[in-house]
Amino acid sequence: MSKYFRMQSIPFFLFFGLLAMLSTALKAQVQEGTASYYADKFEGKPTASGEKYKHAKLTAAHRTLPFGTVLRVTNTQTGQSAEVRVNDRGPFVKNRVLDVSKSAAEALGFLNKGLAVVKIEVIDAGDGKGSGPIRPIGQVTIEEKEFYDFEVNRSKPKGFGVQIGTYQELVNLVRLSQNLRTSYRKEVTVQVKAINGIKVYTIILGKFSSRAKAGDFLMKLQKKYPDAFIVDFQRL
Repeated sequence: MSKYFRMQSIPFFLFFGLLAMLSTALKAQVQEGTASYYADKFEGKPTASGEKYKHAKLTAAHRTLPFGTVLRVTNTQTGQSAEVRVNDRGPFVKNRVLDVSKSAAEALGFLNKGLAVVKIEVIDAGDGKGSGPIRPIGQVTIEEKEFYDFEVNRSKPKGFGVQIGTYQELVNLVRLSQNLRTSYRKEVTVQVKAINGIKVYTIILGKFSSRAKAGDFLMKLQKKYPDAFIVDFQRL
């Protein structure tokens, strides 16, 4: 059963205990291994993050990296590289480290071969939407003396919201929630759920009485968050 929490800006307590308990360290410094790509039969089917797979988007499946993480993937044989966003779990084939979308495989130059040895580096381990210097996979970069004050209440939301993304790292959740609340002046709701046995946290922005109002707000978000979509709280 999913759980919802409302995150408010009213100072209440420092959440270090929960941060330590829920944050999951990313596992390797820089990964290297064999990558494959999605078969055409997966087009339009839901990924582990809830998004539908689309071959034209630069996305990937990784076993452990949080959804929304942006990776620089380099074909070690040809030097071709592409930036992909993690939105699925896998691959579930021995000795493979990454599954990429068909368009990513084309950009990496192994569409015809089917497999390639690749190097994987995190270039955005925060909200998964920007770009910047390469950060090792084994680290969650935080600012010195990074503090957050907030209040968390159990919630039973109604109406419609706009889902921004799904995350494992609590630090990513807190940062993005704060940025969204400041930028858009909308209430942030967090849905706690399990996908393939992994606990994740989905950020939903706003509470609207109708799908049409949520749709108007979605239009404002799509340039910065192109994968955002409308959710009906009653059906989640």
